[in-house]
Amino acid sequence: MQIAIDGPASAGKSTIAKLIAKNLDFVYCDTGAMYRAVTLLAKKNNVDYDDSSSILKLMSEHKIYFVNKPGGQHVMLDDEDISDTIRTEEITNNVSQVSAIKEVRTELVEMQRQLANDVDIVMDGRDIGTTVLPDADVKIFLIASVAVRAKRRYKENIERGINTPLDVLEDEIAARDYKDSHRKISPLKKADDAIEVDSSDMNIEQVVKRITEIINKNK
Repeated sequence: MQIAIDGPASAGKSTIAKLIAKNLDFVYCDTGAMYRAVTLLAKKNNVDYDDSSSILKLMSEHKIYFVNKPGGQHVMLDDEDISDTIRTEEITNNVSQVSAIKEVRTELVEMQRQLANDVDIVMDGRDIGTTVLPDADVKIFLIASVAVRAKRRYKENIERGINTPLDVLEDEIAARDYKDSHRKISPLKKADDAIEVDSSDMNIEQVVKRITEIINKNK
């Protein structure tokens, strides 16, 4: 069974998808983390974020993968755990540019499809229901207001020791929305057969319950 959860930045996709995958004993794939890993790879090697040929070369020379550790799934770049590093402000603000490179998306989408072929999976991102898994059994489009998403990001940042002002985060999230929804390759958009869930006034448990109910109806 394939569950696709799409939506804008900081809508809570990864948190919700992880919990649902754990509850259903499905495999979880954080596609956004894969694009963040490629963005970090460019940063580490002083490659411009729009230099497609250099980024593709780096991707061929390094391995991005997931491992399960106590506390959840971790993102690895070769032998380095980059789970926290890919959440820094610079990576967050530049991942849209890397994600817009057609060749990068082609490589990662193929990896994501191969992963989904033989297992029950919950996959979250921007274009899962429209591009990566267009035949997914359940498609969710998870949204929340910019103000709510900025507050969530602010709380996460404080926990990581990052002190970006709330109004700056609102501007950054709005800018990220624009970039993601206006890129030429696989823009962020709701699939025609996706069910929209607005998490603005819901806590995590309520969102998980709502989406689980939708999944159970489609089993």
